[in-house]
Amino acid sequence: MSILDKHGVLERNATLLLIFSFLVVTIGGLVQIVPLFYLENTIEDVEGMRPYTPLELAGRDIYVREGCYVCHSQMIRPMRDEVERYGHYSLAAESQYDHPFQWGSKRTGPDLARVGGRYSDEWHIDHLTDPQSVVPESVMPKYGFLDARLIDGEHVQDLLKTHRMVGVPYTDEMIENAWSDFTVQADPDKDYDGLLERYGDTVNVRNFDRRPGITEMDALVAYLQMLGTLVDFSTFTPDASR
Repeated sequence: MSILDKHGVLERNATLLLIFSFLVVTIGGLVQIVPLFYLENTIEDVEGMRPYTPLELAGRDIYVREGCYVCHSQMIRPMRDEVERYGHYSLAAESQYDHPFQWGSKRTGPDLARVGGRYSDEWHIDHLTDPQSVVPESVMPKYGFLDARLIDGEHVQDLLKTHRMVGVPYTDEMIENAWSDFTVQADPDKDYDGLLERYGDTVNVRNFDRRPGITEMDALVAYLQMLGTLVDFSTFTPDASR
């Protein structure tokens, strides 16, 4: 019996095909996953990476709630066309504090891994309020209602505690000051020195939507404006030993 004949037996028998497909997928999965358990570190430490601030974390939750990941990925592949359009390819370290990660599975809109700082706050607000006003061919729905929804950060401390449980290195000081850090990031008239000491000088501090009070629009824009801004790729050199 030739190899093709043997393969034909599998194709005509659904049960055998299912069993052998399962075996192939299982073996392939084990070959890729098992070695990771024996490596000292599967994610290279990269200078500049930090946990999300309370306001950014709240904005990320809004991003997930509204299903933005369905149309926008946050993973730039190491291919020439991707890098030329979006910037440096994504590093594993950039997703180490994401639960869940936002790599995405398709792109109806552009990748957002490096969107931070590329556009003004006003552009983001206009785009979220009426996408077609800035990108006429866009099929994105309108999210102007975010500007009318105030958030008080009542549960932001619990949010940080939950993320610490799954490995995000929020300190006791960060958790203790979660609510104050949440409020001062969107109000540059307040004392935000403590926020910068805890999260670094890369934190954007301003009234993102130019309206009184902290809105869901503030939080979402704060999140979008930090994406891809933490790592200085002009000085980044991959660790060849890994």
